[in-house]
Amino acid sequence: MRKWLILLTALCLAATIDQAAKAWALGNLQYYETMQPSPALAPLFQLTLISNTGAAFGILPMAGDVFLVVALLIIAGLLVSMRATAADALLAPFATGLVIGGATGNLLDRLQHGHVIDFIHYQIPEVISNVSNPADHAIVLGVLLLIAENVWRSRRL
Repeated sequence: MRKWLILLTALCLAATIDQAAKAWALGNLQYYETMQPSPALAPLFQLTLISNTGAAFGILPMAGDVFLVVALLIIAGLLVSMRATAADALLAPFATGLVIGGATGNLLDRLQHGHVIDFIHYQIPEVISNVSNPADHAIVLGVLLLIAENVWRSRRL
C-alpha cells in the first residue's frame, strides 16, 4: 500500500504543479510572446508561450491523437510494472509517479486544448533552443531516477 501512496502523491504533485504553471502561463503570456523573468539569465532562460501538437521538441506535429493513445498505454504499462516493485521501495514509486504525473499533465492539455502548452524556454544561442513545460521536466526527472535506481540495484547484485 505504501508504494502506491508514494506513486499517487508524486503523480498528483507533478500533474497539479504542471497544470497550475500552465494556467499561469496562459493567463500572463500571449502565444509566441517572450518574457524574461531575470534579464541576467536571458537568453539562456526565458518564458515563451507556444502550442505543441507533436511530441517532445515538436517532433511529429501531425500525430497529436496518436500521442493520446501512447500516453494512455505508457501510463497503463507503468502501473502494471509497479506490481513487481518491492513493497518497501521508495524511489521507484516516486519516479514512476513523476512520469505518470507528467504524462497526465500533457494528456490533459491535449484533451482540453488540442495541443500541449509549452512555455519554459531554454536556449544556448547557435546550439539549441527548447521550449518545454513542468510535465516534460517531471517525465525526464522520473526516467533519470528510474535509470539511476536500476544501475544502483544492478551494481548491488
